[in-house]
Amino acid sequence: MACSKVYFLLVINFFGFFLNVHGNLDPNFYSQTCPQALSIVKQGLEEAIANEARVGASLLRVHFHDCFVDGCDGSILLDSSATIQSEKQAIPNNNSARGFEVVDQIKCKLEAACPGIVSCADILAIIARDAVVHYGGPTWEVRLGRRDSVTANPAGANMAIPAPFFNLNNLTSSFAAQGLSFKDMVVLSGAHTIGDARCTNFRAHIENDSNIDPTFAAFLEQICPKMGNDDVLQPLDVQTQFVFDNRYYQNLVVKKGLLHSDQQLFNGNRADTLVLIYAIDQSKFFDDFVKSIIKMGNINPLTGSEGEIRFNCHKPNYS
Repeated sequence: MACSKVYFLLVINFFGFFLNVHGNLDPNFYSQTCPQALSIVKQGLEEAIANEARVGASLLRVHFHDCFVDGCDGSILLDSSATIQSEKQAIPNNNSARGFEVVDQIKCKLEAACPGIVSCADILAIIARDAVVHYGGPTWEVRLGRRDSVTANPAGANMAIPAPFFNLNNLTSSFAAQGLSFKDMVVLSGAHTIGDARCTNFRAHIENDSNIDPTFAAFLEQICPKMGNDDVLQPLDVQTQFVFDNRYYQNLVVKKGLLHSDQQLFNGNRADTLVLIYAIDQSKFFDDFVKSIIKMGNINPLTGSEGEIRFNCHKPNYS
């Protein structure tokens, strides 16, 4: 879906320059130039979730996958073209990353209200916060002022985004490569308290691992047999699929993590202590999650004169 260009390029270029002379992200970045930006994003997301309950969780994941590849720059939203190979076709995203039409709809509304002002990267960051809040989780001030990349990096996506078969060392290294700590890794994994996973991503955990509750494994085998049903979905949190809470960690303690990588966080290793803390104390989980997702959202943002403010989140300007 593409928005009509109802604005003059001169105006866009002027405001683009005006907005991005600052190098730091700021929660009040759009307070003068697009004061309705946050409310437009929130309304658009609420309408989308009313239409499909899990799309907010899907978009939280898109923000995560965006930030892990060359920083939070909206590169995951770019489509393939003669000059761009999209990250959407990378292994972690192919037939998996979704919700892009919601970003399109919100972007169109923002362009109508404030042409050329709000970046696609910032839209993802705001959606991530609003999705967590919608599902009952904590809120935070989203730091804004990111600009959009003009290219994508599918090879980087294949290398940088943690895979569902990762062990604890793999997970730790993957997060460390982004400047995120071991604690950040454990607490951000708690985002799996909402959303779904495909059978193809948890089949190996059922078939090959011993650290899974036998009754839970037998239940999963009914919907995810050894062959077939690759795209069948199962909630990452078997207890409260659409509630952002600490049940994810409670599930891990009783060996009901859906993914191999999930259960690695409670498997007789140094992550166990944090998992137990979060399983008992939801407020502690919420407090730490806010700190870590703000930190993640600050990974290598494009600011100043870097990148651009895309007119259409699917392609660079003038492409």
